Amino acid sequence: MQSFDYCTPTRLIFGKDAIKNLPEVMRPLGKRVLLAYGGGSIKRNGLYDKVKELLADFEIYEFSGIQPNPKYDPNVLEGVRLCKEHNIEVILAVGGGSVLDCSKTVAACAKYDGEPWDLISYKVKAKAALPVVDIITFAATGSEYDKNSVISRTETNDKFSYIDPLLYPVCSILDPTYTFTVSKRQTAAGCADAINHIMEQYFCETSTLLNDGFMEAGIKSLMVNGVKCLENPEDYEARAEMMLACTFGCNGIYSLGNSSSLWPCHCIEHALSAYYDITHGEGLAIITPRWMKHILNEKTIGRFVKYGVNVFGIDAGLDPYEIAEKAIEATYRFFESLGLPMHLKEVGIDESRLGEMTRHIAEKEGLENAWAPLTEKDVMEILTASL
Repeated sequence: MQSFDYCTPTRLIFGKDAIKNLPEVMRPLGKRVLLAYGGGSIKRNGLYDKVKELLADFEIYEFSGIQPNPKYDPNVLEGVRLCKEHNIEVILAVGGGSVLDCSKTVAACAKYDGEPWDLISYKVKAKAALPVVDIITFAATGSEYDKNSVISRTETNDKFSYIDPLLYPVCSILDPTYTFTVSKRQTAAGCADAINHIMEQYFCETSTLLNDGFMEAGIKSLMVNGVKCLENPEDYEARAEMMLACTFGCNGIYSLGNSSSLWPCHCIEHALSAYYDITHGEGLAIITPRWMKHILNEKTIGRFVKYGVNVFGIDAGLDPYEIAEKAIEATYRFFESLGLPMHLKEVGIDESRLGEMTRHIAEKEGLENAWAPLTEKDVMEILTASL
């Protein structure tokens, strides 16, 4: 088992009507609130009015229009401007992972006097951040329980994972009923995203029986409950279990003591959504089975066998390569069964920029050091197979 230093300071308040705790959570943090949200769905479902009612005695400034795959310009820069202009004391992010990722990034950048990209690109280390509270309306990213954010910079086709302990939310309010109105497409994409978060930690050099069991259960839970959520969007138990499985996704708890894999599927997909602004979970569903097939070899076969037997119940007595191939096929078929696109051309990506994206990935991501090393040629083969 690998050594680790672990702390998750975020308070989770989970369940129906969890929002009633909002004033008590917010009061110690400050009165001047930046209310961050996306395209307006929180107004249509009544959540916006509920927040305003609960925070009637707070001074609220609004930061709306945060995009999926949140952009440095205009999203982050606008949030920073509002925080500095109004002397904001606490950010309240209401929405999905994109809203929260943007808010967490703004929280650090608002306390920095230089160019905000200096922090996101790790040129400078943040020394402080505004406190962030969130109300999650979309189960997928796990941003509500981690120190990560992902920000895109359109002009350079970069999609950066900005990670800093200062980015942990103070408190995350998780009411599964707020995910009832999420579309089937986004529910499926969120399920694929969360499953891949676990797979990125599962396929590694060293692991423990404890972590393997936790991750295998997490994948199975997401597969079972993802289907239930699509069949009945208001199935509370399914939505609740899916939400919690997603929440654990990126804060390291699934894989404490494991070695790292470098998250190769995310590294590849980040280029796809940076260049083409596609839905992240859809991109991962397309890439993941092709990555699995590409890296299957004598070194990796053991992990695939364990995955196939323990997640899909494949007969352990079969030839190891047959088990692995069946597991990869089952992964593909599961994503396909959710109604997700399974080819890049279905999401508007053809071969015209594959070379450019491949070079970008090779230069930026360091995947030659991954558990299953990937050269520029390997990445090109994975992308070509995904067309």
